[in-house]
Amino acid sequence: MGLFGRKKSNDGGDVQPQGSITLEDGSSVSIAQVVDCIGDSCPRPQLMTKKAVGNAASGDVIEVRIDNPTSMEAIPPMMPDLGARHLGTVKSGRYWSVVVAKN
Repeated sequence: MGLFGRKKSNDGGDVQPQGSITLEDGSSVSIAQVVDCIGDSCPRPQLMTKKAVGNAASGDVIEVRIDNPTSMEAIPPMMPDLGARHLGTVKSGRYWSVVVAKN
C-alpha cells in the first residue's frame, strides 16, 4: 500500500504510453510516457522523473503526475542537468501534470 492508502501497481510507478496533453499556451503535445507519482513525497517524484528521462529516447515527451507541491516546483529546474526541457505544468483536478521533453 502506498502513502495515503493508495496502492501502486508496481514499485517503479506507472509508466505507460498515453495520448496527448494540451499545455497552458494552447499547444498540444503527444505523450510517450506517463510517470504516476500521485501520493509520493520527495524525493521519489524527482527520482522517478530522472529515471524516466534517462530511459527516454531523444524527443520523447514525458508527463509526470504529481500531487506534492514541493516536487512540482523542484522538477522543472532539474531538466537542464538531465538533458531535457520543461514544456509546461498543467493543473488537472487533484494533481499537476509536469510535461518535459528529452533533448
